[in-house]
Amino acid sequence: MEVLEQPAFEERRFDIGVINVHSANPGGAARIAQVLRHWGYRVRVASGSTDVGYLDGPAAS
Repeated sequence: MEVLEQPAFEERRFDIGVINVHSANPGGAARIAQVLRHWGYRVRVASGSTDVGYLDGPAAS
């Protein structure tokens, strides 16, 4: 995320369209989206999607 934050801080934000955040951690995804939106990036969050998982199988509940 620092790769995107630093240029935005220096007023040379990347023109990259929409950033898609995919995470099995809804709280972490929300925080990442919040920070990126603060710097003016367009963000879409896919947290909690059944398409998001772990390499060794589904998360334990």
